[in-house]
Amino acid sequence: MSQPTYRLRALILRRTKLGESDLILTMLAEDGSLAKAVAKGARKPKSSFAARTEPLCAVDLLCARGRSLDIVKEARLAAAHDRLRRTVESSTAAMPVLELLGRVAQPALENPRLFQATDRALRAMDAADEAHVLAVAAASLLKTLAFSGLRPSLEVCVSCGEPVALEDGARLPFSAIEGGVACPACRPSLETESVDAATLCWAQYFLASTFDAIAAGPADISASFAVLHLVQSLVRAHVGAPLKSLEFLFTSGLF
Repeated sequence: MSQPTYRLRALILRRTKLGESDLILTMLAEDGSLAKAVAKGARKPKSSFAARTEPLCAVDLLCARGRSLDIVKEARLAAAHDRLRRTVESSTAAMPVLELLGRVAQPALENPRLFQATDRALRAMDAADEAHVLAVAAASLLKTLAFSGLRPSLEVCVSCGEPVALEDGARLPFSAIEGGVACPACRPSLETESVDAATLCWAQYFLASTFDAIAAGPADISASFAVLHLVQSLVRAHVGAPLKSLEFLFTSGLF
């Protein structure tokens, strides 16, 4: 009896070796759910799957239902994102985006905005210079957190809801555990770290702007790194462990 098949558009997040020649593909499906499938023989030298199933590739797949894991029968590239995959700086900036998606997306839990936003972010990163690639990556990570129910509070106190002024040059208490900035009255009762108001302003700008606007607008590498450190604090507090690819980005010396 033939196996039932279905078509799937997905973004490849990571590949895991299986046996001598197969790969398990972990993917973000177009509906925002996490999907896995086996690409049999993908590690063989002449396999047509090898170049079509690399991380950062968007693919159209024909899959067959399997007992434990589904099986990839056909794979066609929908978007190769060649520059992101071939430029060390760009791929290093993009990998935390994939890692976070693999942590927040869940099997059978639809969240189409995750795929839509990431698709737009990767397209913007394809044509961006180093400074703007980093800015778009920071924006993508923040938006992924927001679409997963972890949007940080940047203008009002996360505890009492009172407005917090982001005055130039000020350093403000930020609680990663609570998920946002704190006012002076609430600070003593919260676990906080001191964050530059400018970093919160950049984070607000990244959340409120489209990826195309960010790729064409102002970019500051040090400001993007500051926002990325803020993201790492939020991920550590709410997702369970820091992003390894983001730690590598911090220490790589590429930017």
